[in-house]
Amino acid sequence: MSSPSLKHESFLLLFRNRPELAPELLRDVFDVPLPAYAEAKIESADLTQVAPTEYRADLVVLLVDGKPVLGIVVEVQLRKDDGKKYSWPVYVSALRARLKCPTCVMVVTSNESVATWARTPIDLGPGGQLRPLVISPSAVPVVRDIKLATSDPELAVLSAMAHGNGAPEIAVEVAKVALAATKGLDDERVMLYSDLILHSLSNGPARIALEELMASGTYEYQSDFARKYVAKGKVEGRAEGKVEGRAEGKAEDVLMVLEARHRTVTEEQKQRILSCTDLDVLDRWLRKAVVLTSVDELFS
Repeated sequence: MSSPSLKHESFLLLFRNRPELAPELLRDVFDVPLPAYAEAKIESADLTQVAPTEYRADLVVLLVDGKPVLGIVVEVQLRKDDGKKYSWPVYVSALRARLKCPTCVMVVTSNESVATWARTPIDLGPGGQLRPLVISPSAVPVVRDIKLATSDPELAVLSAMAHGNGAPEIAVEVAKVALAATKGLDDERVMLYSDLILHSLSNGPARIALEELMASGTYEYQSDFARKYVAKGKVEGRAEGKVEGRAEGKAEDVLMVLEARHRTVTEEQKQRILSCTDLDVLDRWLRKAVVLTSVDELFS
């Protein structure tokens, strides 16, 4: 079985960091009436029962009000996989049996074609169907309001990831709001979320417009960490358009992420990172740096 992709894990990180994001999307996107609950927390995603086959969902968010009141199976789906049409009903029924409460499956995808496939009701047999609730880019709210973004930074980041390849003016706006929403977060989340936001813009006009704005000196950075990030020449290096400057900036980005995450870097590893001039490799290292547990994983 192949390991989860970084894009897959990036989506899950938003739900892990803020379990309330799942019920908020159920309420605001699907108009699902939520039961009264005091807490949303991450529950074990191991849904294996007596049967020999192992079933493990991507993530389970549990709403609790003294006792479980709703179980939400969160599945990140980046491509069509007909096998999921058989495993998703198992996830829902196994979780329902374990928690003794209502359950549902929420599918998160960055692809509208996959979303259409995932929305198709699953026929369970005579008299039964499962209808997955699907969060596609078009279903994610366009977060433009800074107050909403600040109160729910994970939703703001999800908005930037969903709409980063849309109309450039909207993509830049939601990216700016999402970056502003990182104010007050710890350095590791600022670095992670900033990278997810910028990466979501790909290399199109919106990415260029945002980087030019950030390098112009007119953009007001929302956190001390972001200001230090720019003061060391990170964003300016990207905006210069020179391969050498961009490579050096990205290499220093990788080291900064590792430092923020308290990962020990040997002198040999540091020199290997700093000497790399391949922008694609550096981009890959930067994305891996936010999720790895050991620096050795960077080069694997």
